[in-house]
Formats: sequence, structure tokens, C-alpha cells
Amino acid sequence: MAGIGGKVGLKGSDGTQTLKKALELGAVPEAGAKALGTMKLLKPMEQQLEIHTCPGNMGEDICKQAGLNYRLAEGTKAWSQCSPSSRNTTPKDTMDAAGMLCNEGVDLILFAGGDGTARNILDAVGTSIPVLGIPAGCKIHSAVYARTPRAAGELMVRYAEGRVMEYREAEVMDIDENLFRQGICDARLYGYLKVPNEKKFVQNLKSGRGCSEDASIQSMCMYVSRLIEQEPEYLYIVGTGSTTARLMNYMGKPNTLLGVDLLFRGQVIGSDCTEQDILAALKKYPRAKIIVTVIGGQGYIFGRGNQQISAEVIRRVGTKNIMVIASRDKIFSLGGNPLLIDTGDEEVNRMLTGYIPVTTGYKDVIMANVIY
Repeated sequence: MAGIGGKVGLKGSDGTQTLKKALELGAVPEAGAKALGTMKLLKPMEQQLEIHTCPGNMGEDICKQAGLNYRLAEGTKAWSQCSPSSRNTTPKDTMDAAGMLCNEGVDLILFAGGDGTARNILDAVGTSIPVLGIPAGCKIHSAVYARTPRAAGELMVRYAEGRVMEYREAEVMDIDENLFRQGICDARLYGYLKVPNEKKFVQNLKSGRGCSEDASIQSMCMYVSRLIEQEPEYLYIVGTGSTTARLMNYMGKPNTLLGVDLLFRGQVIGSDCTEQDILAALKKYPRAKIIVTVIGGQGYIFGRGNQQISAEVIRRVGTKNIMVIASRDKIFSLGGNPLLIDTGDEEVNRMLTGYIPVTTGYKDVIMANVIY
């Protein structure tokens, strides 16, 4: 059913009411045709593949049309009383199918759909198994889909030949369809799926006015919060700014937008701290890290608005324990100019100069030059 609302102008296919309206407007399901275009390319490689699928229009019909040998997943026997072939399928069918295939011990799940389908796959298998999407939805913001159905087939040929060796975690995004129908793009990050690391064949995260900046910051917050959870023995000195405030909000922690906060073992132990407050905390918790962001339009990471994180604080924490976070848009808005520091201490300024990683997303960094 994915993508059925596209040609009839419904801007999505989520929900039973949308499906009903699409059918009333004369829409015809097209996801199967797109999946067939992918699967036909696998015919020459079927000796290198063992294809497992689910009954009827959940995969079996497409494999038959493509002339491929296949076997039905064991768990699909439970569908015998209510075959998907005899009704319109639902998100539950997608989740059930993905779960059954995962239980079969397959090496990769190939699915057709859009952002809603990707969310269903995420709910069913998480990052436990590699997946690849065949683009067939109305809206495809997620970075888990091949560029085209043909690209999906070509990538699967490479997979069958043993030429796909690396995987990466890619964003699963979705938008509020009701708002989208009103002209508002409200994109949300739901999580990550593991996909082949083949950028020639797999699309990037979709960026658009009003949602790319938010998506970048949200994915960065998810990543940094996980790092913090994995290192509870560190004192985290969280600097000023809206980006660091977003991080604290993501973790459900109170924060001071224009101040420096201290975080230890998941609890805020200091708010709107002075330099002396931070130095006192470092005596009690000598293992520490600093998280700061970039001042948009200027590029300062120290010395503007966060003087509480002084040269002495930086010296005690150590330059290797500093993390700079920012959205890609903020970095690119600097027009290639370097990041800036002004700690008031020549020695510390020299310590901080050079190329540093700026975390811009989930396991995503940009190398930026720092000068003073």
C-alpha cells in the first residue's frame, strides 16, 4: 500500500482513512511494480541467493512474477486464515513479516515502501540486521533507501557477489502528514537502521527548508547522549547556547541557556556555574569533559559567551576531552572560515589550534580548523 496516496494528491499513505480515500479516488497500488523492477535484476544471481519471503502481496507474488526461486518464512503459516493476498495490508503485516524473516536468520531484509514502512521495519528489527529499502512511498526523507528501484537491484547484485562488506547506521525520518498537507514540513528522527555503506546506490538523508537543521541537531543529540550514558564516571561541563540546550532537553535535564551547567552520573549537579564553581567541581571530579557549540555567524567556540569555561578549566580538563557540537548548517554558514578561540591565555590558545572534529550528527563529524 506504500505510495498509494501520491498520484491522487494525498501527500502520503499513512492510516486507514487515507488508504480508503486513495482507493475512492481511483488510486492503484504501485509499490509492487517498483519492487518487481528490483527483483527482476536478481534472476541471474539466484544461485548465489536464498530468498525467503512472505505470502501473497507481502513478497511471494513479486518473486513469482520475477521468476525467482523462494521459500516462505515458517511463521507465515499463522497467516493462512487471513492471507494478505485477500485484503489490504497494514503496518502490522510489515512488522510481522520483518520479525518472521529475522527469525529465519536471513542476512539482509529488502523491503519496499516509504518513511512509514521504514518506521515499521525499525520497530520490528532495530539495528539487529542489515536492511535496504526499495523506494516506493510518497515521502522518502529517510536515508535507508536505494536511490531508485533499479539501484536497489544493482546493489543486491553486488551483495550476491560478496562485494558489500561494510554497513552504516542510517536515519529513519518521517513527517506529520496532516501538517504536510497544510504546507508545513515537520520532520522527526525516529531512529536508525543498518544499511549497506554504498553511497553510490543508497540515498542521503533528505534535507529541506525547515527540517534539515532540526534533523541534524536531533541526530547529534541522540549520538552525544549515548556517549554520555556510556561514560557515567565523567563530569560533563556543558557550555552555553541553543544547541547545547537542545542536548540537555533531549536528555530530559534542566539547563541554563546562557550559562554553564554540570552533569554527573545523569544528574545536573550545578547550574549557571561560575569559573570557580567549575574549578571546585573539578577538584571533586577530576575526570571531566567539556561540551561546547559554535556561535553561529562568528565561529567562536571559546571566549564569547562562555568565559566561565576559562583557560584554567580547559587546561585541567585537557584538549582531548573537548567535544564541539553543531549542526552542519551552522558550520557551512561560516563560509569556510575557521573556528575561533579567545581564552585570554596564549598557551591555551596554542593548545587549541589546528584541525578538530565537530560532531554534526549521529557518528557524523566535520573536520574544522581552529585559529586565534
